[in-house]
Amino acid sequence: MQSGWNAYIKEDLIVEPTGSGALSKLVFAVKDVFEIAGHTNSAGNPDWLDSHGPAESHAEAVDLLLRQGARVKGATITDELMFSLNGENHHYGTPVNPAAPGRIPGGSSSGSAVAVAAGLADFALGTDTGGSVRVPSSYCGLFGIRPTHGLAPIGGVIPLAASFDTVGWMARDAQTLRRVGEALLGAEDGGGEFRRLIVAEDAWAVAEESCRQPLAASLAALERTMDSRRVTLAPKGLAAWAATFRTLQGFEIWSAHGEWITERKPRFGPGIAERFVWAGTLRREEYERALPVRAGIRAELAARLGDDGLLVIPTVPCAAPRIGLADAEIERTRAKVMQLSCIAGLGGLPQVTMPVPSRGGYPVGLSFIAGPGRDLRLLRWVGDVAVRALQGQAVGG
Repeated sequence: MQSGWNAYIKEDLIVEPTGSGALSKLVFAVKDVFEIAGHTNSAGNPDWLDSHGPAESHAEAVDLLLRQGARVKGATITDELMFSLNGENHHYGTPVNPAAPGRIPGGSSSGSAVAVAAGLADFALGTDTGGSVRVPSSYCGLFGIRPTHGLAPIGGVIPLAASFDTVGWMARDAQTLRRVGEALLGAEDGGGEFRRLIVAEDAWAVAEESCRQPLAASLAALERTMDSRRVTLAPKGLAAWAATFRTLQGFEIWSAHGEWITERKPRFGPGIAERFVWAGTLRREEYERALPVRAGIRAELAARLGDDGLLVIPTVPCAAPRIGLADAEIERTRAKVMQLSCIAGLGGLPQVTMPVPSRGGYPVGLSFIAGPGRDLRLLRWVGDVAVRALQGQAVGG
């Protein structure tokens, strides 16, 4: 049972495995945007639920995991139409963060993160467009991945912004995260090793001191094992990168859902409604001006990383914020989160976040971003190198 965690919108949604393999005997939860045959997705909003019918088949990612022996247990709560990073759902309630009671779980894959952190599932599927797996993974003390854009199968998943949408997943340990990746991503990327750490100083400057200090102690342990170089990623500021991301994402969101919103006039909770109104004001010329900016950022990141580089950044700027903060404070934190999460999004790059404890008792996330298609190598490296390097590491303040 949920035992008060409020992770699920439908806990009794059970799908038995269709085969056996590396994931046999594992149980996974599914964000309520993945199609499950016979189940009607809510996408976190009752008007969406009322205006859509049951799926005829499973989403591609779900089907692959069932074939490898995993069992579905439960559809999890998501922020409305995936358009938030907080995890507070006005209609279905806020999932309870097991790692930080009284604090938000992070969204939009909030229920998936809570199900895993509470031990209700071995791993969970989510989606990550602007940080929706990475943020709740960090806040809830989990390992999580946003893969290379287009690499994990996304068929049968409700879209948000097509050129950023990815299928992501989260687990309590690096080994399980990797096993799921091997089931979803298929062939290896050709081998090779990561030899360089690239520390983005402007990204580290975004983090609050209470978050930056324990992460810096972990980074120092890793720097003793690999060559390390410090760089500035965005000479004009990561806020400018986030603005480019926001324009592209917002236009694509309205392209995907504007017609339904205009016709249905759904009831959205606070914050969500305002974001959709804003997305509806974006013009195509703004979108088209942002496209070459993204292309330049993507080319620069790929060249900097090459085949053997890893970009190291804080996953988010702070530990999970308290529930019920004022709107202005929530938006300030969201803006800082986007400065960090937009990097992999604009680059279309794989990013893995791993939990690091802090003296405050709340988890924070350390992230590694690799070149495109290096997902399985990154998953192996996190388990074989990063976790071992940080074992026994003294925690910062």
